[in-house]
This record gives sequence, structure tokens and C-alpha cells, in this order.
Amino acid sequence: MNSQQPHSRVQPQEEWMHPSTNPKDWSWSFWAVVPLYPYGKRRTVCREIVKDTIWTFDQLQGILYTIVPIRMTVVKLWAGGLLVYAPVAPTTECVRLVNQLVAKHGEVKYIILPTSSGLEHKVFVGPFARRFPNAQVFIAPHQWSLPFNLPLSWLGFPQKRTQVLPEDSRQAPFGNEFDYAVLDINLGRGSFAEVAVFHRRSRTLLVTDSVLSVPEEPPAIAQLDPYPLLFHARDNAFEAIEDNEANRRKGWQRICLFAVYFRPSVLEVTGMVQTFRDTFQAPNHSPKAYFGLFPFRWKQNWKQSFDILRENGGPFVAPILQILILPQAPKQVLNWADKVATWDFGRIISCHFDSPMEAVPRQFRQAFAFLEKKPLASENSFGSSNEPLVEEDFKFIKELEANLVRGGIATPAKEKV
Repeated sequence: MNSQQPHSRVQPQEEWMHPSTNPKDWSWSFWAVVPLYPYGKRRTVCREIVKDTIWTFDQLQGILYTIVPIRMTVVKLWAGGLLVYAPVAPTTECVRLVNQLVAKHGEVKYIILPTSSGLEHKVFVGPFARRFPNAQVFIAPHQWSLPFNLPLSWLGFPQKRTQVLPEDSRQAPFGNEFDYAVLDINLGRGSFAEVAVFHRRSRTLLVTDSVLSVPEEPPAIAQLDPYPLLFHARDNAFEAIEDNEANRRKGWQRICLFAVYFRPSVLEVTGMVQTFRDTFQAPNHSPKAYFGLFPFRWKQNWKQSFDILRENGGPFVAPILQILILPQAPKQVLNWADKVATWDFGRIISCHFDSPMEAVPRQFRQAFAFLEKKPLASENSFGSSNEPLVEEDFKFIKELEANLVRGGIATPAKEKV
């Protein structure tokens, strides 16, 4: 890709940071590497979080219309220029929005890939770096990926500009403004890495997957094309798809249950025979509606399950990490969380779901209390609650863990600290 030159002047206010209405600007040619919805068309929404200092760039990704935001964060450097955390797809629209910041605040100087395994993050880094050829690329250690362990050069990473983050954040060229802590768990056949970055001046913590929060309302990026929200707002295959605010909210909250639990307890999966029988009788037979396929039904108490998931809106650790990943190294995780909790942040920006989260170090640390034998009383009790519905929602992932352990693919969880 050729680099796109920044605009010579800042755009007029009425055009500043507005999404493009031209579908050609949303095009993402390399979607087949990670074939997730919305495939070759990725829209971008930019939001200013801290005036003239921090911006987020949201896109969407998902499967079967279970869409969640994937987020890039851009931070203005004190001496001028920009640091980019976890790039998203560098579509024409996305690059134009970044270049509006470049025109005002200086060039992109640093790009950080804060994870080691997630193709859904690393696939964008090489193409993004090529659009900003003066930027240095810093990556988390022990890179690998599923389902295919592709060399970084195959993903377009510029070899001469790419290096592993120094162990000591003071050795990084941006260490005078940022602290970071690397969690690097050896999983045997690969690793799980997460680089938490703290911007001191704005008191902002950047994380990838370690903690998240789900909002009650669908995010702006999901409302540009509400069809996925409306698709999941239906209770069954026979219900018409109707666009209104209540259905958008309902569909979003159900999407959150899908995305977090994979198979929430308040969802009934219909058998293949029943699914096809319903399909032929359902009113929606267009390819967009998967020809009427809707292989599940929601129980009446689904909203209660979402309310428990949402809880007080504070940060929590996703069940897949609570059960499959972080218990592989509980002491290491808690030491990392303790270090992050020494930083004086007042907000957290994660790469998925809701951001920013207004949260303090105590809340971040309490999110990992499930790894302790005797955790302190926590306002973030998600996952350790005795509520039967929570236990039921965790059931599918726990069964998945048991099957992986039996198959020798995963190892049993280590003892709590």
C-alpha cells in the first residue's frame, strides 16, 4: 500500500471526524485473512475521549450478526505526534480520520500491538504501519496466532521498523509519558499476552482483552447499520424484523450475552429438524437473514441474565479468560494486576464493548479476585457470584474447558493464590 499523505490543513468543523457516506471508503481488501462480519466493508467511528489528547476509532466484527466493537486508541504525545494502540483496519475512511489528527497534532510515531495471539488485532498492524511509514512498530512478546500461526512478515509487518517492546517501559522511546506492564502467560502451545499501557498525563489505562464492560445501549458504530441488532431482537424465526429504539437495545443486549458466554443459559438452541421446519415457515428468506435460519429461542428471563452481566457497569474479566486462560498462571496474573493497580488512572479504554469505563485502580484489581482463595469483598463480583443464573451461564465454557483438558489441548487450572 502507498502511504497516504496527511491533509495540509485541518478540515472545517462541520466535516471534522464525521464518518464517510461513500461505501468505497469502507473497503477492506484483506478481510479473507480473518473472515469476520462485516467482511470487506468496515465502517469507522471516531470519538474524542480527552480533548486534543485521546481518540478512539471503533469498527465492528462478529459472526452470525453477533457484532462487537473492535477499537483502536490514539494518544497525542506531549512533544507532538501520535501513539496508536491496537490498530484497526486502515480503510480509506479510517486513514482519513487519522490524518485529520496528523494534520493538527503531528505524525504517527509509534504503533503498539498489545497482544500475542489474536489475529483479529494483529492482521491490521502491517497494513496500518504501511500507511504511516515513519512510525515505529512495537509488539508484545512471543507472537503466535490461531487458527494459523502466520509469520509477521506474511501479515505485512515492516521488518526494519518492528521490534518487541522492551521489558522495562523506561527503555521505550515513549517511556517518558507512558508506563506499561506486560502479562505473558505460557500456554504450552502458544502464549497469551496483554500489554496494559498507562498514559500518565490523562490518567488513562489502555487494555486489550483483560477487562471489559458492557453498555446497556448499543454503541454508535453498531447503529450505523442496525440490521444485526434487529436480527437478534427477535424471539424466534417467525417474528418480523422491525426497526425501533427498543428493538435495537434488545438486540444489542442479547448480542452481549452471545459474545460473552457463547451459549448463555437463557438461550434455547433448537434442533436441526425444528430449525429447518421453522425456516420454511418463517417470513424472512433473504440471504441477509440467512434465508430465515434462526436456530435458537430466547427464554423469558433473558433480561435478568443481561442485568447480572451488566451489574454496576464496572470492569470485569470475560468468562473465557476466567476459565480457560488466566487460571493457568494465577500468581503471575495477580502480580501483573497489582502492578497495574499502582498507577493512578481514572478511566479505562479497552479494545471491545464499552469505552471509556470510569474506573479506578481498586476496581481493576478487584476484577481479578476470582483467582484468589480468599478474595476481599468486591464491588465487581461477576463470575464469583452464587447466583444460579451466573453459574448456568458459565456452564458452556466450563464444559468446553473440560473437553479441552480431556483432549490434551489444554491443561488443568493451577491452584488459586
